[in-house]
Amino acid sequence: MNRAWLRQIQWRAVHWGWEAAQRAGMVTADTPAGRRFSAFGRGSVAAFPPGSVFGERWIAVGEDTLIGAFVSLSAGMVPGQDLGPVPVLRIGDRCVIGRGSHIVAHHSLVIGDDVFTGPYVYITDQNHGYADPDVPIGRQMPLNAAVRIGSGSWLGAGAVVLPGACVGRNVVIAAGSVVRGTVPDHCVVAGVPARVVRTYVPGDGWSPLLRPAGPRSAADRVEGVPQPADPAG
Repeated sequence: MNRAWLRQIQWRAVHWGWEAAQRAGMVTADTPAGRRFSAFGRGSVAAFPPGSVFGERWIAVGEDTLIGAFVSLSAGMVPGQDLGPVPVLRIGDRCVIGRGSHIVAHHSLVIGDDVFTGPYVYITDQNHGYADPDVPIGRQMPLNAAVRIGSGSWLGAGAVVLPGACVGRNVVIAAGSVVRGTVPDHCVVAGVPARVVRTYVPGDGWSPLLRPAGPRSAADRVEGVPQPADPAG
């Protein structure tokens, strides 16, 4: 009986201590960690424990944004690198960055307002070069290309946004998709590489792209989006 009582006390103490550490470790605009950022808006919170966070001087976070636990935010190649006078990573107002996501900026990475991501999303504006076939890719000069994600968009779990991607407003990126190039406003993209599988047509709603009759692929069946019936025949 005494051992069972002791285990209960230990369990409660561990969980109470962890919850207390999570509350105390949160980053807000008023904490020392929040003040290291170029901007950290009123009402915004970065959960504890964080992922790898460095280059805060070149990271700006808007107001009422929630950054989940284990999220990595970085600006530059290494801590202490001078990236110039303006932020290279901007996250807008009222965003939610899912647990375990990585946002890695070197040149220009802008996330608009009201952008939500699932967990483990990866967004970067830099890739390794591979022009020289005789040099290990990890040792070749990386290439930068600006990234922009439009306001109101949703990125599903495990999505990857590559350098040079320009995602429009109110876009759904399906879980596990790899996004490159330009994605227009008000559409659903899915796949590797991601392609448009739904677009919003005023008066018709979310409509599939026109294609020959036949069964829809798995990429077309995006959860949470109304699914029209397959064409007859």
